[in-house]
Amino acid sequence: MVDRVDIFTDGACRGNPGPGGWGAVMRFRGKEKQLYGGEPETTNNRMELKAVIMALEELTRPAAVRVTTDSQYVKKGITEWIHNWKRNGWRTAAKKPVKNSDLWQELDQLVAQHDVAWDWVKGHSGHPENELADTLANRGIDEAPSL
Repeated sequence: MVDRVDIFTDGACRGNPGPGGWGAVMRFRGKEKQLYGGEPETTNNRMELKAVIMALEELTRPAAVRVTTDSQYVKKGITEWIHNWKRNGWRTAAKKPVKNSDLWQELDQLVAQHDVAWDWVKGHSGHPENELADTLANRGIDEAPSL
């Protein structure tokens, strides 16, 4: 049986745009690592992406990974929309630049290094790890440097 890293992520923003934070909970072989951070002026979608990116950057070698997010934007973006964005030179079907393409490209490179499965959970529905990731994201806002 292959060991799997479980990652639970969330992003938060107070105002959109506004101060934002991201949080991630990583579990591997019974150990847990909690990560969080924030930015003084950002969007919720950027923080959702940043949470996954920062967690994947923690991995030191290729791994089987399950990412659980409450963001349909992240899940659909990386599993469905990204293929057309790349084919269209990071433009949408409407020929507009893809929002957050810098983070999408970073995430795409990280995902390529691992065997990643994606799960979605409804936010604020009592899912323990999602609630913890949300708490970490809000801590990221509280401790983010101000402008």
